[in-house]
Amino acid sequence: MFNLEKTASSTKARLGTLTTAHGKIDTPIFMPVGTLGTVKAVKQDELIDKVKAQIILGNTYHLYLRPGCDIIENAGGLHSFINWDRPILTDSGGYQIFSLSDNRELTEEGAKFKSHLDGSKHMFTPENIVGIQRTLGSDIMMVLDECPPYPSSYEYAKESMELTHRWEKRGREAFLETNPKYGHQQAQFGIVQGGTYEDLRIESSKFITDLDFEGIAIGGLSVGEPTELMYEMTDLNTDYLPENKPRYLMGVGKPENLLHAIARGIDMFDCVLPTRNARNGQIFTRNGYINIRNAKWKNHQKPLDPEFPTDLCQKYKMSYIHHLFRNDELLGLQLASLHNLTFYLWLMNEVKERIANDTFHNWYKEKAEILATKI
Repeated sequence: MFNLEKTASSTKARLGTLTTAHGKIDTPIFMPVGTLGTVKAVKQDELIDKVKAQIILGNTYHLYLRPGCDIIENAGGLHSFINWDRPILTDSGGYQIFSLSDNRELTEEGAKFKSHLDGSKHMFTPENIVGIQRTLGSDIMMVLDECPPYPSSYEYAKESMELTHRWEKRGREAFLETNPKYGHQQAQFGIVQGGTYEDLRIESSKFITDLDFEGIAIGGLSVGEPTELMYEMTDLNTDYLPENKPRYLMGVGKPENLLHAIARGIDMFDCVLPTRNARNGQIFTRNGYINIRNAKWKNHQKPLDPEFPTDLCQKYKMSYIHHLFRNDELLGLQLASLHNLTFYLWLMNEVKERIANDTFHNWYKEKAEILATKI
Protein backbone atom coordinates (compact mmCIF):
# COMPACT_ATOMS: atom_id res chain seq x y z
CA MET A 1 0.00 0.00 0.00
CA PHE A 2 2.87 2.40 0.80
CA ASN A 3 6.08 2.70 -1.16
CA LEU A 4 8.87 4.68 0.48
CA GLU A 5 10.85 6.29 -2.33
CA LYS A 6 13.47 8.47 -0.66
CA THR A 7 14.62 9.84 2.69
CA ALA A 8 16.28 13.25 2.74
CA SER A 9 19.80 13.82 4.00
CA SER A 10 20.29 15.14 7.55
CA THR A 11 16.56 14.87 8.40
CA LYS A 12 13.92 12.15 8.47
CA ALA A 13 11.88 13.79 5.67
CA ARG A 14 10.51 11.17 3.25
CA LEU A 15 9.02 10.86 -0.21
CA GLY A 16 6.48 8.11 -0.71
CA THR A 17 3.41 6.91 -2.56
CA LEU A 18 0.28 5.67 -0.83
CA THR A 19 -1.98 3.58 -3.06
CA THR A 20 -5.74 3.38 -2.41
CA ALA A 21 -8.74 2.10 -4.34
CA HIS A 22 -9.56 5.66 -5.42
CA GLY A 23 -6.08 6.70 -6.48
CA LYS A 24 -2.50 7.24 -5.45
CA ILE A 25 -1.38 9.84 -2.93
CA ASP A 26 2.08 11.37 -3.12
CA THR A 27 3.49 12.05 0.32
CA PRO A 28 4.12 14.26 2.22
CA ILE A 29 0.51 15.34 1.86
CA PHE A 30 -1.99 17.66 3.54
CA MET A 31 -5.62 16.52 3.68
CA PRO A 32 -8.30 19.25 3.60
CA VAL A 33 -10.92 18.59 6.26
CA GLY A 34 -14.46 17.95 5.01
CA THR A 35 -16.12 17.39 8.39
CA LEU A 36 -19.69 16.92 7.14
CA GLY A 37 -18.82 15.80 3.63
CA THR A 38 -17.88 19.30 2.55
CA VAL A 39 -14.70 21.35 2.81
CA LYS A 40 -16.29 24.58 3.99
CA ALA A 41 -16.69 27.27 1.28
CA VAL A 42 -14.86 25.18 -1.37
CA LYS A 43 -16.53 23.10 -4.09
CA GLN A 44 -15.34 19.63 -4.99
CA ASP A 45 -14.25 20.64 -8.50
CA GLU A 46 -12.22 23.50 -7.01
CA LEU A 47 -10.52 21.05 -4.65
CA ILE A 48 -9.45 19.04 -7.66
CA ASP A 49 -8.71 21.70 -10.27
CA LYS A 50 -7.34 24.53 -8.12
CA VAL A 51 -6.28 23.18 -4.73
CA LYS A 52 -4.94 19.96 -6.29
CA ALA A 53 -6.15 17.96 -3.29
CA GLN A 54 -5.35 14.27 -3.55
CA ILE A 55 -7.35 13.18 -0.50
CA ILE A 56 -9.86 14.74 1.89
CA LEU A 57 -10.94 13.87 5.42
CA GLY A 58 -14.46 13.15 6.67
CA ASN A 59 -15.57 13.05 10.30
CA THR A 60 -17.18 9.84 11.51
CA TYR A 61 -18.79 11.40 14.59
CA HIS A 62 -20.47 14.21 12.68
CA LEU A 63 -21.52 12.10 9.67
CA TYR A 64 -22.94 9.43 11.99
CA LEU A 65 -25.15 12.08 13.61
CA ARG A 66 -25.91 14.04 10.41
CA PRO A 67 -27.10 12.93 7.88
CA GLY A 68 -26.80 9.43 9.37
CA CYS A 69 -25.35 6.17 8.09
CA ASP A 70 -28.60 4.99 6.51
CA ILE A 71 -28.78 7.97 4.17
CA ILE A 72 -25.11 7.65 3.18
CA GLU A 73 -25.51 3.90 2.59
CA ASN A 74 -28.59 4.48 0.45
CA ALA A 75 -26.52 6.94 -1.60
CA GLY A 76 -23.89 4.26 -2.24
CA GLY A 77 -21.31 5.41 0.31
CA LEU A 78 -19.61 8.68 1.11
CA HIS A 79 -17.80 8.99 -2.24
CA SER A 80 -21.07 8.79 -4.13
CA PHE A 81 -22.98 10.92 -1.60
CA ILE A 82 -20.59 13.89 -1.92
CA ASN A 83 -19.59 13.29 -5.57
CA TRP A 84 -15.88 12.78 -4.84
CA ASP A 85 -13.97 10.09 -6.74
CA ARG A 86 -10.61 10.53 -5.00
CA PRO A 87 -9.43 9.02 -1.70
CA ILE A 88 -11.17 9.78 1.59
CA LEU A 89 -9.89 9.24 5.13
CA THR A 90 -12.40 9.09 7.98
CA ASP A 91 -11.40 9.56 11.60
CA SER A 92 -12.92 7.47 14.39
CA GLY A 93 -14.64 10.20 16.37
CA GLY A 94 -12.15 9.83 19.21
CA TYR A 95 -11.16 13.48 19.16
CA GLN A 96 -14.78 14.64 19.17
CA ILE A 97 -15.44 12.40 22.18
CA PHE A 98 -12.39 13.98 23.84
CA SER A 99 -13.89 17.42 23.25
CA LEU A 100 -17.20 16.30 24.81
CA SER A 101 -15.55 15.55 28.16
CA ASP A 102 -18.57 16.83 30.11
CA ASN A 103 -20.99 14.68 28.11
CA ARG A 104 -19.26 11.33 27.78
CA GLU A 105 -18.27 8.28 29.81
CA LEU A 106 -15.44 5.92 28.92
CA THR A 107 -15.81 2.23 29.73
CA GLU A 108 -14.05 -0.94 28.72
CA GLU A 109 -16.80 -1.50 26.17
CA GLY A 110 -16.43 1.90 24.53
CA ALA A 111 -17.39 5.55 24.79
CA LYS A 112 -20.90 6.62 25.83
CA PHE A 113 -21.74 10.18 24.84
CA LYS A 114 -24.55 12.66 24.35
CA SER A 115 -25.05 14.26 20.96
CA HIS A 116 -24.07 17.91 20.87
CA LEU A 117 -27.10 18.43 18.61
CA ASP A 118 -30.02 17.16 20.67
CA GLY A 119 -28.64 15.47 23.77
CA SER A 120 -29.53 11.97 22.53
CA LYS A 121 -27.41 9.14 23.93
CA HIS A 122 -25.04 7.06 21.79
CA MET A 123 -22.15 4.67 22.16
CA PHE A 124 -19.05 4.11 20.07
CA THR A 125 -17.23 0.80 20.45
CA PRO A 126 -14.13 -0.39 18.61
CA GLU A 127 -16.35 -2.74 16.65
CA ASN A 128 -19.19 -0.43 15.66
CA ILE A 129 -16.72 2.28 14.66
CA VAL A 130 -15.38 -0.18 12.08
CA GLY A 131 -18.95 -0.90 11.00
CA ILE A 132 -19.80 2.77 10.64
CA GLN A 133 -16.71 3.36 8.52
CA ARG A 134 -17.52 0.30 6.41
CA THR A 135 -20.84 2.04 5.70
CA LEU A 136 -19.13 5.34 4.94
CA GLY A 137 -16.81 3.46 2.56
CA SER A 138 -13.73 5.58 3.18
CA ASP A 139 -10.42 4.44 1.71
CA ILE A 140 -8.68 4.81 5.07
CA MET A 141 -10.44 4.37 8.40
CA MET A 142 -9.10 5.13 11.86
CA VAL A 143 -9.50 2.99 14.98
CA LEU A 144 -11.29 4.18 18.11
CA ASP A 145 -8.94 5.74 20.66
CA GLU A 146 -9.00 8.08 23.61
CA CYS A 147 -7.19 11.38 23.23
CA PRO A 148 -6.01 12.40 26.73
CA PRO A 149 -5.92 16.11 27.53
CA TYR A 150 -2.79 18.17 28.15
CA PRO A 151 -1.58 18.22 30.79
CA SER A 152 -2.34 14.71 32.06
CA SER A 153 -0.74 12.92 34.96
CA TYR A 154 1.49 9.97 34.17
CA GLU A 155 -1.08 7.62 35.73
CA TYR A 156 -3.93 8.98 33.62
CA ALA A 157 -1.88 8.93 30.41
CA LYS A 158 -0.83 5.33 31.06
CA GLU A 159 -4.37 4.11 31.84
CA SER A 160 -5.71 5.96 28.81
CA MET A 161 -3.04 4.49 26.54
CA GLU A 162 -3.69 0.97 27.78
CA LEU A 163 -7.44 1.38 27.21
CA THR A 164 -6.71 2.68 23.72
CA HIS A 165 -4.47 -0.35 23.09
CA ARG A 166 -7.24 -2.76 24.10
CA TRP A 167 -9.72 -0.87 21.93
CA GLU A 168 -7.33 -0.87 18.97
CA LYS A 169 -6.72 -4.60 19.24
CA ARG A 170 -10.49 -5.17 19.12
CA GLY A 171 -10.84 -2.68 16.29
CA ARG A 172 -8.17 -4.44 14.25
CA GLU A 173 -9.88 -7.79 14.79
CA ALA A 174 -13.23 -6.33 13.72
CA PHE A 175 -11.65 -4.89 10.58
CA LEU A 176 -10.07 -8.22 9.62
CA GLU A 177 -13.32 -10.10 10.26
CA THR A 178 -15.52 -7.82 8.10
CA ASN A 179 -15.67 -6.86 4.44
CA PRO A 180 -16.12 -3.60 2.50
CA LYS A 181 -19.62 -2.77 1.30
CA TYR A 182 -19.05 -1.03 -2.02
CA GLY A 183 -16.62 -3.19 -3.94
CA HIS A 184 -13.41 -1.34 -3.10
CA GLN A 185 -10.79 -2.16 -0.52
CA GLN A 186 -10.36 -0.16 2.67
CA ALA A 187 -7.30 0.30 4.87
CA GLN A 188 -7.12 0.82 8.62
CA PHE A 189 -4.67 3.00 10.53
CA GLY A 190 -3.73 2.56 14.18
CA ILE A 191 -3.13 5.49 16.52
CA VAL A 192 -0.21 5.94 18.91
CA GLN A 193 -0.98 7.60 22.25
CA GLY A 194 0.93 8.07 25.52
CA GLY A 195 0.56 11.76 26.32
CA THR A 196 3.88 13.59 26.57
CA TYR A 197 5.73 10.79 28.39
CA GLU A 198 8.64 9.27 26.48
CA ASP A 199 8.37 5.72 27.82
CA LEU A 200 4.63 5.59 27.10
CA ARG A 201 5.13 6.94 23.58
CA ILE A 202 7.75 4.28 22.90
CA GLU A 203 5.56 1.53 24.37
CA SER A 204 2.57 2.65 22.32
CA SER A 205 4.61 2.86 19.11
CA LYS A 206 5.76 -0.73 19.55
CA PHE A 207 2.31 -2.02 20.48
CA ILE A 208 0.56 -0.41 17.51
CA THR A 209 3.33 -1.52 15.14
CA ASP A 210 2.81 -5.14 16.23
CA LEU A 211 -0.89 -4.99 15.27
CA ASP A 212 0.22 -4.57 11.64
CA PHE A 213 -2.13 -1.78 10.55
CA GLU A 214 -1.77 -0.46 7.00
CA GLY A 215 -0.61 2.87 8.42
CA ILE A 216 0.06 4.48 11.79
CA ALA A 217 -1.12 7.82 13.13
CA ILE A 218 0.35 9.82 15.99
CA GLY A 219 -2.48 11.08 18.16
CA GLY A 220 -2.76 13.06 21.36
CA LEU A 221 -0.59 15.96 20.18
CA SER A 222 -1.57 19.49 19.19
CA VAL A 223 -3.94 19.50 22.18
CA GLY A 224 -2.37 22.43 24.02
CA GLU A 225 1.18 21.29 24.71
CA PRO A 226 4.13 23.57 23.82
CA THR A 227 5.08 23.35 20.17
CA GLU A 228 8.61 22.17 20.89
CA LEU A 229 7.21 19.34 23.01
CA MET A 230 4.99 18.32 20.11
CA TYR A 231 8.05 18.17 17.87
CA GLU A 232 9.97 16.20 20.48
CA MET A 233 7.24 13.57 20.86
CA THR A 234 6.81 13.34 17.09
CA ASP A 235 10.53 12.82 16.60
CA LEU A 236 10.56 10.13 19.28
CA ASN A 237 7.56 8.30 17.82
CA THR A 238 8.93 8.12 14.29
CA ASP A 239 12.13 6.53 15.63
CA TYR A 240 10.01 3.53 16.62
CA LEU A 241 7.58 3.34 13.69
CA PRO A 242 8.19 1.09 10.68
CA GLU A 243 9.64 2.73 7.58
CA ASN A 244 7.33 0.85 5.23
CA LYS A 245 4.11 2.31 6.68
CA PRO A 246 2.72 5.84 6.21
CA ARG A 247 2.88 8.08 9.28
CA TYR A 248 0.05 10.49 9.98
CA LEU A 249 0.28 13.34 12.52
CA MET A 250 -3.33 14.08 13.41
CA GLY A 251 -4.71 17.61 13.68
CA VAL A 252 -1.56 19.53 12.69
CA GLY A 253 -1.35 22.38 11.92
CA LYS A 254 0.25 25.69 10.92
CA PRO A 255 2.48 25.77 7.81
CA GLU A 256 5.65 25.95 9.90
CA ASN A 257 4.43 22.99 12.01
CA LEU A 258 4.13 20.88 8.87
CA LEU A 259 7.71 21.60 7.82
CA HIS A 260 9.13 20.71 11.22
CA ALA A 261 7.03 17.53 11.41
CA ILE A 262 8.07 16.44 7.91
CA ALA A 263 11.70 16.86 8.99
CA ARG A 264 10.87 14.43 11.80
CA GLY A 265 9.51 11.76 9.47
CA ILE A 266 5.78 12.53 9.07
CA ASP A 267 3.98 11.80 5.78
CA MET A 268 0.36 12.91 6.27
CA PHE A 269 -1.46 15.82 7.93
CA ASP A 270 -4.96 17.18 8.43
CA CYS A 271 -6.23 20.32 10.11
CA VAL A 272 -9.21 22.67 9.94
CA LEU A 273 -6.85 25.62 10.43
CA PRO A 274 -6.43 26.77 6.79
CA THR A 275 -10.18 27.04 6.20
CA ARG A 276 -11.24 28.09 9.71
CA ASN A 277 -8.60 30.81 9.85
CA ALA A 278 -9.50 31.89 6.31
CA ARG A 279 -13.05 32.56 7.44
CA ASN A 280 -11.61 34.81 10.16
CA GLY A 281 -9.45 36.73 7.68
CA GLN A 282 -6.06 35.05 8.11
CA ILE A 283 -4.37 34.46 4.76
CA PHE A 284 -1.18 32.43 4.39
CA THR A 285 1.46 33.51 1.87
CA ARG A 286 4.95 32.50 0.80
CA ASN A 287 6.33 35.40 2.86
CA GLY A 288 4.27 35.00 6.02
CA TYR A 289 0.64 35.47 6.99
CA ILE A 290 -1.69 38.47 7.04
CA ASN A 291 -4.95 39.49 8.66
CA ILE A 292 -6.98 40.94 5.83
CA ARG A 293 -9.34 42.69 8.28
CA ASN A 294 -6.54 45.00 9.45
CA ALA A 295 -6.77 48.65 8.38
CA LYS A 296 -3.42 48.50 6.57
CA TRP A 297 -5.18 46.71 3.68
CA LYS A 298 -8.07 49.17 3.38
CA ASN A 299 -6.42 51.22 0.63
CA HIS A 300 -3.92 48.65 -0.70
CA GLN A 301 -4.64 48.86 -4.43
CA LYS A 302 -2.58 45.89 -5.61
CA PRO A 303 -3.04 42.12 -5.61
CA LEU A 304 -1.33 40.26 -2.79
CA ASP A 305 1.02 38.10 -4.88
CA PRO A 306 0.43 38.28 -8.67
CA GLU A 307 2.69 35.25 -9.23
CA PHE A 308 0.80 32.92 -6.88
CA PRO A 309 -1.90 30.94 -8.73
CA THR A 310 -5.10 31.88 -6.89
CA ASP A 311 -7.82 34.35 -7.78
CA LEU A 312 -7.29 36.11 -4.46
CA CYS A 313 -3.66 36.77 -5.35
CA GLN A 314 -3.96 37.51 -9.05
CA LYS A 315 -7.37 38.97 -9.82
CA TYR A 316 -8.38 41.18 -6.92
CA LYS A 317 -6.95 44.21 -5.16
CA MET A 318 -6.35 43.71 -1.46
CA SER A 319 -8.59 46.70 -0.76
CA TYR A 320 -11.46 44.71 -2.28
CA ILE A 321 -10.72 41.56 -0.25
CA HIS A 322 -10.55 43.77 2.85
CA HIS A 323 -13.91 45.31 1.90
CA LEU A 324 -15.49 41.85 1.51
CA PHE A 325 -14.39 40.77 4.97
CA ARG A 326 -15.31 43.99 6.70
CA ASN A 327 -18.82 43.61 5.29
CA ASP A 328 -19.13 39.86 5.92
CA GLU A 329 -19.56 39.06 2.24
CA LEU A 330 -19.46 35.33 1.48
CA LEU A 331 -17.16 35.82 -1.50
CA GLY A 332 -14.38 36.87 0.87
CA LEU A 333 -14.69 33.62 2.82
CA GLN A 334 -14.68 31.60 -0.39
CA LEU A 335 -11.64 33.32 -1.89
CA ALA A 336 -9.63 33.09 1.33
CA SER A 337 -10.53 29.44 1.97
CA LEU A 338 -9.64 28.42 -1.57
CA HIS A 339 -6.40 30.39 -1.38
CA ASN A 340 -5.26 28.92 1.95
CA LEU A 341 -5.86 25.34 0.85
CA THR A 342 -4.07 25.99 -2.43
CA PHE A 343 -1.17 27.41 -0.42
CA TYR A 344 -0.98 24.33 1.81
CA LEU A 345 -0.90 21.95 -1.15
CA TRP A 346 1.63 24.21 -2.91
CA LEU A 347 3.81 23.97 0.20
CA MET A 348 3.60 20.16 0.12
CA ASN A 349 4.70 20.16 -3.51
CA GLU A 350 7.57 22.49 -2.68
CA VAL A 351 8.62 20.09 0.08
CA LYS A 352 8.56 17.15 -2.32
CA GLU A 353 10.80 18.96 -4.77
CA ARG A 354 13.22 19.87 -1.99
CA ILE A 355 13.39 16.29 -0.74
CA ALA A 356 13.82 14.99 -4.29
CA ASN A 357 16.77 17.29 -5.05
CA ASP A 358 18.17 16.92 -1.51
CA THR A 359 17.91 20.57 -0.48
CA PHE A 360 15.17 20.17 2.14
CA HIS A 361 17.53 20.13 5.14
CA ASN A 362 19.13 23.43 4.09
CA TRP A 363 15.76 25.10 3.46
CA TYR A 364 13.03 24.06 5.88
CA LYS A 365 14.04 25.86 9.11
CA GLU A 366 14.50 29.21 7.39
CA LYS A 367 11.27 28.73 5.45
CA ALA A 368 9.39 27.78 8.61
CA GLU A 369 10.55 30.97 10.29
CA ILE A 370 9.37 33.05 7.33
CA LEU A 371 5.97 31.35 7.23
CA ALA A 372 5.46 32.05 10.95
CA THR A 373 5.99 35.79 10.42
CA LYS A 374 3.07 38.21 10.37
CA ILE A 375 3.20 40.65 7.47
